[in-house]
Amino acid sequence: MSARQTCPLLLRVFTTGKHHRVGEFSQGNVPSSELQICTWMDATSKELINLVKEVYPDARKKSAHFSFAIVFTDPKSPGYRVKEFGSTTSGRKGTDDSVILQF
Repeated sequence: MSARQTCPLLLRVFTTGKHHRVGEFSQGNVPSSELQICTWMDATSKELINLVKEVYPDARKKSAHFSFAIVFTDPKSPGYRVKEFGSTTSGRKGTDDSVILQF
């Protein structure tokens, strides 16, 4: 296994049936059901899923669906923005399996 070439980061993952509304992140608040994962910017969605499966039993179901989005502050206006960047289903090969965080 080769060494990673990018900087590690703390990724905050929120497990839910759908994406949270942007307003749920306002005023320093975050939704419940948070997992914190130490990973790298070049981690693939499949690698992230495997990390989530280690600690979240519902993610181990064969039909578990994973949808990825990044929540970030908007430098042009107050508040946050959400950018969706992929989805995949556990146990199935998908086109977004190799999507990385750094895009």
